[in-house]
Amino acid sequence: RSRGLGDVYKRQKKYCNIGKMNNMYDKIYNAIKKAVDSGVASGVNFLALKNGREIISCQYGYRDIENQKPMTRNTILRMYSTSKPVTAAAAMLLVSRGIVDIGEDISAYLPEFKNMHVNKNGRRVPVQRPITVKNLLNMTSGLPYPDENTAGGRQCSTVFWNLDNRLYTDKPMTTKEFSELIAENDLCFDPGERFMYGVSADILGALIERTTDMKLGEFMQKELFEPLEMNDTGFYVPAEKADRTAKVYDFIDGHLSEVKTNHLGIKYTLDIPPAFESGGAGICSTLDDYSKFAEMLLGNGNFRGRQIIPEKAVKYMISGGLTDIQKADLQAGWGDLYGYTYGNMLRVCEDESKAVVLSAKGEYGWNGWLGTYFSNEPAYGITVLMGVQRIGGDTGVLVRKLKNIVMCEAT
Repeated sequence: RSRGLGDVYKRQKKYCNIGKMNNMYDKIYNAIKKAVDSGVASGVNFLALKNGREIISCQYGYRDIENQKPMTRNTILRMYSTSKPVTAAAAMLLVSRGIVDIGEDISAYLPEFKNMHVNKNGRRVPVQRPITVKNLLNMTSGLPYPDENTAGGRQCSTVFWNLDNRLYTDKPMTTKEFSELIAENDLCFDPGERFMYGVSADILGALIERTTDMKLGEFMQKELFEPLEMNDTGFYVPAEKADRTAKVYDFIDGHLSEVKTNHLGIKYTLDIPPAFESGGAGICSTLDDYSKFAEMLLGNGNFRGRQIIPEKAVKYMISGGLTDIQKADLQAGWGDLYGYTYGNMLRVCEDESKAVVLSAKGEYGWNGWLGTYFSNEPAYGITVLMGVQRIGGDTGVLVRKLKNIVMCEAT
């Protein structure tokens, strides 16, 4: 049990506000309270909407245990991999304008990727085909995240070690330099051959920067965050909003303790615009802000009367697109994604009968490392969002329970 939480429980009920208490509220509230009580998270932020109308908002626990600051509706969260769908949406804007071609070799935009190699059984050989923009969007590029099991993964670890060690210096690594260093690494397979979760979204972010001559955050601010009125979203947190930012916790020595992690090159302090703007992990946001992005996608690019992304581009984005072999890789990595495919930085439900959560065909979304979660259900007009900031907690179990409640009570 996290120290200090007991005293705040009674006060926290006021933060769970959907009008009068009802059956769905009771179930959501009790599930969240049980999870926080058991140390699954220091605090949980939950939001669900139907056809753009809020049906439940519930916050429970702390964003800051030590200072007894509760998890509130406007708490700013490190989104980590739920940044990826936003980066994909930014890329689709460029596709819709004829600036980026999905089938093009990425070296047309990022020359450092001109002569790539793949490591096959310890031998470094030229790739059989180039990395395309589609390979980046579908995580079929062969570009890994850091790991010790592959040559490419070990080389990637070195890049991130360098990135992390320069974070707080006067010469931090830029997005451009990150891309150039990653391009020197071996691929884990020929592009398009397999699925592997890795730095593809970060390289896509570099591609967006190179083709727009703007920082990734600057482009997103202009084209997505401002039109969608996402006023608390970006790659850093201004000083006047810092107090609303949730701390990151892990269960250590019997209780939740703050962990000041710089995971994947994201500064824990978040206090200044970063040199490396990670398209795969760098965005900070609130659930209310992210719900506007989700609402836009559910509206096929339309947000409250304004077409933010062309309808055809959004329909392509939420369509999935892995081969059977690639889907087997996806499902081997995530046991809760049976029945799903993946594409454009989103899981997409193909067969709800194989899923381990109540979903309908066409459901799409993604999760983040610390427990952020995004789901759109086009068949029902439902959006489900959860915000947790916990390393190593089984928040997947919690979010499935919460989504199942919403699907049974609101459909």
